Amino acid sequence: MKKQGFNLYPGCYVRGKWSGHGYIIEKELGSGACGTVFLSRNAKGEKCALKIGSDSSRLMLEVNMLKKFGKVQGVKLGPSFVDVDDWVDPSRQTFPFYVMEYIEGTALRSFLKGKSREWVGICALQLLSDLEHLHRAGYAFGDLKTDNLLMVDSRIRLIDVGGVTQFGRAIKEYTEFYDRGYWGMGSRKADPSYDLFAVSMIMLEMAYPGRFEKGVKPSRTLMNKLTASTLLKPYQKMIIQCWEGKYLHASEMKHSLSLVLMKRTMSPPPSRRKKRQQQGSEKVELVTFSILSVLFLGVSIFSFWI
Repeated sequence: MKKQGFNLYPGCYVRGKWSGHGYIIEKELGSGACGTVFLSRNAKGEKCALKIGSDSSRLMLEVNMLKKFGKVQGVKLGPSFVDVDDWVDPSRQTFPFYVMEYIEGTALRSFLKGKSREWVGICALQLLSDLEHLHRAGYAFGDLKTDNLLMVDSRIRLIDVGGVTQFGRAIKEYTEFYDRGYWGMGSRKADPSYDLFAVSMIMLEMAYPGRFEKGVKPSRTLMNKLTASTLLKPYQKMIIQCWEGKYLHASEMKHSLSLVLMKRTMSPPPSRRKKRQQQGSEKVELVTFSILSVLFLGVSIFSFWI
């Protein structure tokens, strides 16, 4: 990581200047404009994620976000905060770092492979529920993308708070494919609908894993991709309404998605011929989906009306 001013590699020992807490670097997990995240182990041998950079003010903003996430009542939105300190490297340069919970899970795209189209809606429903809590606290997640989502025990988890922005301010970090400004669908001002657009693009990415360019007419490109996808057919109306700005809050989009899933759950069963063609694994998935649908839809509709 010499390009960011420090040189860390597997086996390096990072010792906090003030607390004396030590961490052994195992491997790099990801790198961005604000710093680099490493899988590390503490003195007890427990896994953790250590983020180090050169801009202490930006890292402290992220630390404050992690602490705020820990105070959001009733839901765990992101990794738990563990430690913050400075590291003095062998050349006597000082670099700020913080340590957070290491979330071990499955990438969303990998999790959805081989699953029915209802799972796209179920995952989006979970994500909207988490965003609803974050929005109530006055923040947009900002850099919402599949890379920042993990599935842990069939539950979605947000893993990077670097783009979290207070409502009314300019989004500080974003990825073009999920950014409504890139598609000409709105501004980069932090508000609930900024995140809702990103949710619709995450759903679109499930149908087009390689993503796609915006083309000369971005809005037409989006519409063509949406209407051409059989996977997203049940969600077309809801996604179009999102793009048209019909949803101002996560609860509104979540309610519409709940109705779509409820309608599909209550739809007539397939013909006997089709049933015979189904594999045993698909039958198990259908049962699992029905159970999860009842749970998620019940919570969703209840939270909408209160």
